[in-house]
Amino acid sequence: MLDLLTDPNAWAALVTLSALEIVLGIDNVVFISIVVSRLPPAYVTRARQIGLGLALIFRILLLFALTWLIGLTEPLFTVLGRAFSWHDLILIVGGLFLIAKATHEMHAEIESVDDEGEGATPGAVVHAGFALVILQIIAIDLIFSIDSIVTAIGMAQDIRIMIGAVLIAVAVMYVASGPVATFVAAHPTTKMLSLAFLVLIGVALVADGFEVHIPRGYIYFAMAFAGAVEAFNIIALRKRRKRRRMLDARTKESSAAGAGGE
Repeated sequence: MLDLLTDPNAWAALVTLSALEIVLGIDNVVFISIVVSRLPPAYVTRARQIGLGLALIFRILLLFALTWLIGLTEPLFTVLGRAFSWHDLILIVGGLFLIAKATHEMHAEIESVDDEGEGATPGAVVHAGFALVILQIIAIDLIFSIDSIVTAIGMAQDIRIMIGAVLIAVAVMYVASGPVATFVAAHPTTKMLSLAFLVLIGVALVADGFEVHIPRGYIYFAMAFAGAVEAFNIIALRKRRKRRRMLDARTKESSAAGAGGE
């Protein structure tokens, strides 16, 4: 252990892998922020904590199941000369799930669908919704965990470095997920933008399943650029609202002064 702590190559691998795991975790943070946004405020924090806790557990368990995980990349069957493995199938199913989930959420936002049934009690609806959110987080955590750990295996040889990188990445995700979820809930336009990102990520996962790799750098650049544009829109909207409030206040003061003069 002491040799590992004093090895510059180990530290370089830890920093590089941690940075990569954090970037790969962006997808998970966006998804969790979206799915918990429909829960009552009292349940949002608990759902987010459970989701990130599961992400950490899945990643560490998969690291200790490297032999099984590597076996997922072995060809399972062949269709038209194209071999598919369990890893490919998981990516394809996960990508389709993300596309379907994001599309459903977009439809709900546009149509203003009320998730509560007429005959259901509020408590039953809340608990059913909470359970459904946790199941969705578990499903997507498994998909993102497998993809993340497969990447980690290719970059580091020591499992202790991998576990350290995963712990750092999940800690960063935990810190970032709260502000991201709050911001998305407070700004409906950013939620629609996040749903569009989920569709994009789902398409990338499906493409990876068919061995058509879309460089993640392009996707993250598009997300960062769109996010920056949305941030400028929000700042401009706030300034317009502030000017409108100031103008309304001046108008009221002028009206009051005119009435007092009369």
